[in-house]
Amino acid sequence: WHKPWIEASYHGVITENMDTVLLDPPLVALDKDAPVPYAGEICAFKINGDDAPFEAVVLNRTSGEGVLRASSPVDCENQKEYTFIIQAYDCGAGPSGANWKKSHKAVVHIQVDDVNEFSPIFRESLYKASITEGKIYDSILQVEAWDQDCSPQYSQICNYEIVTAGTPFAIDRNGNIRNTERLSYDKQQSYKIMVTAFDCGQKRAKEDVVVHIEVKPVCKPGWQGWNKRVDYEPGTGSKQLFPKMHLETCGGPLSGVKAMVELQTNHIGKGCDRETYSEKSLQKLCGAASGSTDLLPAPSPSTNWTAALLTDSGRDSDLIYRFDGRQAANVPDHVVPQNLTDQFTIATWMKHGPSPGLRAEKETLLCSSDKTEMNRHHYSLYVHNCRLVFLLRRDFTQLDTFRPAEFHWKLEQICDKEWHYYVINVEFPAVTLFVDGVTYEPYLVTDDWPIHASKIDTQLTVGACWQGQYTNNTFSVTICDAGTAAEFTQYFRGSLSGLTIRPGRIETQKVISCLQACKEGLDINSLESLSFVGFSQFHFNPAQSVLVVEGEDVDSINTAMTKVSYINSRQFPTPGLRRLHITTTVQCFGEDTCLSIPDIKAVVMVLPPSEPRITIAGSNRLVRPASDLRGPLGVAPFKELHITSTVMKGDGFARRPGVMEVMHNLDYCDVLVIGEELNPDRESLEIHHSALLGKHLDATNSTSGISIYGVDSMAHYEQALRQVRYRNWRPANLSERRFRLTCSELNGRYTSNEFNLEVSVLHHSAPVEHANHMAVQSQYMRPIHHPLMMHSLNSHMSGSAPPAATVVIVVCIAALVVIVVIGVYRIHATHQEGSREDEDEVKDAEEEWDNSALTITVNPMEVTLKDALGDEVRQEEHEEEEEEEEEELVGGVTSAESENTDEEEDDDEGREAAKERKQKGKLGWDSSSITY
Repeated sequence: WHKPWIEASYHGVITENMDTVLLDPPLVALDKDAPVPYAGEICAFKINGDDAPFEAVVLNRTSGEGVLRASSPVDCENQKEYTFIIQAYDCGAGPSGANWKKSHKAVVHIQVDDVNEFSPIFRESLYKASITEGKIYDSILQVEAWDQDCSPQYSQICNYEIVTAGTPFAIDRNGNIRNTERLSYDKQQSYKIMVTAFDCGQKRAKEDVVVHIEVKPVCKPGWQGWNKRVDYEPGTGSKQLFPKMHLETCGGPLSGVKAMVELQTNHIGKGCDRETYSEKSLQKLCGAASGSTDLLPAPSPSTNWTAALLTDSGRDSDLIYRFDGRQAANVPDHVVPQNLTDQFTIATWMKHGPSPGLRAEKETLLCSSDKTEMNRHHYSLYVHNCRLVFLLRRDFTQLDTFRPAEFHWKLEQICDKEWHYYVINVEFPAVTLFVDGVTYEPYLVTDDWPIHASKIDTQLTVGACWQGQYTNNTFSVTICDAGTAAEFTQYFRGSLSGLTIRPGRIETQKVISCLQACKEGLDINSLESLSFVGFSQFHFNPAQSVLVVEGEDVDSINTAMTKVSYINSRQFPTPGLRRLHITTTVQCFGEDTCLSIPDIKAVVMVLPPSEPRITIAGSNRLVRPASDLRGPLGVAPFKELHITSTVMKGDGFARRPGVMEVMHNLDYCDVLVIGEELNPDRESLEIHHSALLGKHLDATNSTSGISIYGVDSMAHYEQALRQVRYRNWRPANLSERRFRLTCSELNGRYTSNEFNLEVSVLHHSAPVEHANHMAVQSQYMRPIHHPLMMHSLNSHMSGSAPPAATVVIVVCIAALVVIVVIGVYRIHATHQEGSREDEDEVKDAEEEWDNSALTITVNPMEVTLKDALGDEVRQEEHEEEEEEEEEELVGGVTSAESENTDEEEDDDEGREAAKERKQKGKLGWDSSSITY
């Protein structure tokens, strides 16, 4: 009848996934009815609460001891603590267990102990961060891991560790990564490191985490995304220089940007890539009037006074003469313009620096002075103390008054060691100077008396002034470039090119601008697309070597700069580098400049062009009878001439290099007489003016040859050269004449092969007595053996020929006539078009003979044999003699037995009649494929 007794509260601990609970105090129930059976015994412990996964078990009914254990697995991660009510029950009144008494309610508080069953897990699969080079960071980024365990001991991350070895980074216990040294963008731009984590139970993460760290350069204002070298392929037009360029301003607010792009080409030729044709050709291209004289032409047999001058060997595309203070040249008298009037022009390219020494001497570019006896300067152009002076002394006229004599200009360009184009326009008494197209009036004009007229010849010199008088009873002799004894003074030190004089008129501004124009420069691509971008503005200098771009924001400037291009319009540009220099200024609001943008220095590399090979081909030997040379038009030596040009082309690795024919212009062709010069009393080499009509060509000739010049196509040069005529009206003692032809592109930069041609003259053979003309052949005849009957010396007395001989003769003559007629018809049909063209050129009768394989031999019959023939046979033989006059033999040798030379005026009347018949018509023979 007493109730059991237990403690009021219990505290227990159970390890997760275990079933035993350790209670404090131990679970023991007491009953005051003890030791009475049943009533004093403990039969059960009961737990109030269906959700508590525990059960209590009585171990000893008498002592009342019990145990608390888990009825199902306990997981700390699901529930860390449990609280429930427990009561003890005695066994009641008897064995039946009736009338059990229960104790008071006791509170049981159980804590679940954790087991380290989970590994740490990182919250991110990948970590990224960026840092700026050169800085030490306290924390670049923080990595974080977590653990599913329930207890602080096992769920907390106690340590992080960098797995990757040798990295300049460290990590602390909280996962903060820092750099241990200053990093360099140039050395390494990015790092990849592996990081792991440990919980407080020292359990390591199953998977390490990847950390990417980018190293950024220090933000430096400036242009980015450009290449230091840009290759330019000739003939590709305009090429963008900076297609990916952009300006980095480090985020500062800007009010305006100005960029200046400068193309530096002073080291190329005469300051940039210009056309390098001869000066006369350039003037014709630019529309200048004809009549100028080039005083510094390319050396050639006809222009040999420049042969010994020093040339700038480093310039393969420009004809530049370098004067070192010891060089000068006399211009031949036949070249010097003799008709200078009140209007004329002097033009030249000049590169000149300050004169050496304390006392500067006059340096003469051009001087016309007395050739002998006196030292008067009639006109000259010289430099003195960085001043350009033009001297013009006129002869005495009816007005004996002071006249303007010296014109002075003081300009920086004269001594800046750069190339400039100088043009002096004389409209006496006014003289105007153009430097690079800009007009300059003289700052000083000095008057003087005119000089007295005299009969002394003048000498025009380049690079110094000629002294024509003895000095101090001694004659200072130096060897001039032409190889004659001469005395020079006032030597020039500098470089000259394209020195010309044009008498009778002055040069126009348009022509001057054309002559100095550059063929390369800067360009802007797609100007239309830029109209929508900001407020960019563009400014070019006249030579298009400087471009200024202005804009209000960075985006517009960036877009504009990507459009900046380089262009070179020459077909064969000068290879090599061109320097680029870009300067930039940035304006901020309220400030003049707020950022310093470093300058850019880059180069454009112009790749070498495919060099052309100019080839002249045609027949190398021409044989003509003397009568053709005496004709009013002479002969055309280069009638069958052909000019071609080829280049080597390769299209990468897949295709082998091959030869490709290209079309381009020539600028001169020279025909040089080899051997003795032409004798004007009996021969000439000339081209009619009509042959140059419709072409950009001119021609000059002399006793040493003929020169055709002008920038024009190879086809036009072919047409002109084919109409060059050689004539000799006294060819009696002439056996042959030899000529040499060369052509040039770009004033000798590319030259053709030397094409040699020999013109042979056929004279009449001296008459020799033969029983038969076949017995001794002429030196110009090649025999073909036909069955001919020999006749006796006294056959003319027999009155008639034997019947057998008559038949043979008739058959031979008939066959010969048929063969000749067929040959003439075939050749005429084949070359009908060429013959028609030839007939248009030559109105007189003229024979065109070509060395061929056609061989016909005729046996002229003696008078006695002809008398014996019948009328029909005699008529056929008469026709055969006509055909014989037109026949051409092997090797280009022509039979001219029926023509009279100057020494054979008294030949028989039959030959005179044959010659008259020949002059009534013309036959053009080209029997290159026929052999009889």
